[in-house]
Amino acid sequence: MRILFITDLYPVSEKERTTPRTLYNFVKSWEAAGHEVSVIKPNFLLNSFIRKKPFYQTGQYGNVFNVNYFTPFMFNIENKLPEIETDLIIAHMPSGILFADKLGIPFVAGIHNSDIEVLTKPQYSFYFRARLEKALYFAPLIACRSYVLREKLLKIYPHFREKTFVAPSGIDSSLIKPVREKKLGKTLKVLTCANFKKRKNIDKLIYALKGLEGFELTVIGDGAGRRELQKIDSSVKFTGTLSHDEVMEKMGEADVFVLPSVGETFGMVYLEAMAAGCITVGTKGDGIDGIIKDGENGFLVYPTAEDIRQTLLSIKNMSSDELKILRGNSFDTINKYTSEACALEYLEQIFKFL
Repeated sequence: MRILFITDLYPVSEKERTTPRTLYNFVKSWEAAGHEVSVIKPNFLLNSFIRKKPFYQTGQYGNVFNVNYFTPFMFNIENKLPEIETDLIIAHMPSGILFADKLGIPFVAGIHNSDIEVLTKPQYSFYFRARLEKALYFAPLIACRSYVLREKLLKIYPHFREKTFVAPSGIDSSLIKPVREKKLGKTLKVLTCANFKKRKNIDKLIYALKGLEGFELTVIGDGAGRRELQKIDSSVKFTGTLSHDEVMEKMGEADVFVLPSVGETFGMVYLEAMAAGCITVGTKGDGIDGIIKDGENGFLVYPTAEDIRQTLLSIKNMSSDELKILRGNSFDTINKYTSEACALEYLEQIFKFL
């Protein structure tokens, strides 16, 4: 099958490290399965400069065609594009969806947290919201990147229910480690990993463990707020930014991974923690909710210090049998969420509808 994938959330260069590779992984898995995939990356220049993204001239880069615009798709877009024959168009993120809608050809719309923001926040009520609504009505199918995002979308547009499905990401199967049988020691090793943005709520985790005996917290990552975070509790170990291999090694050494982040589209780091054998704690009502089921294969918390603290104390007091069941369920879950399995399921969901 010839697939045209349209999104600005895609690395133009293999060496690019500032763009998440979740959608890139879909494309690579589809190619490995024998599909022919072309990518268009519509780049709104002002947004690119504000977010300090790498700049590329309009043109072809491997299977990616990068196309720059000064205005958000108000004029004829096709005069800059190469001729592409395709059997299926999939468009992700607001810019990708608006771009695909301008082509006037039916497409699958991939919904991220940024789409929900455009549809709900006042600053987007002029121009963007109406354009995105129109595009979603036109799209025959809508792929939501998490169970939570699907529910958020359906609260706004309940009549979209019959044409929506969930399309989560998966991880490299080589990262999945056999289920661990080890008991928890006297000191519970807690780990978190994130850029130090406010919505990651790293401060809430530090406050949750401050003064508690029998816990050891390691924080991987960096950012402008590091100095303030370090002031909260001097016993917390900050590693700074680590390579992906180093992060996975740290996860393998930890007992529990906690990230009480909000506003996540999905959250690959939770899957990586589960793959490494960590008891994984995410946020209720956010990206990973629906894959992590509270008390069954991990835990979900409200992003408050008190709720995080009570959950970690409960984990510390779990019996060996309870731990064995939880870790077994986590292992079963993560084996369903490999890159290959999720990419295949994405296309199978589309074929069910079309």
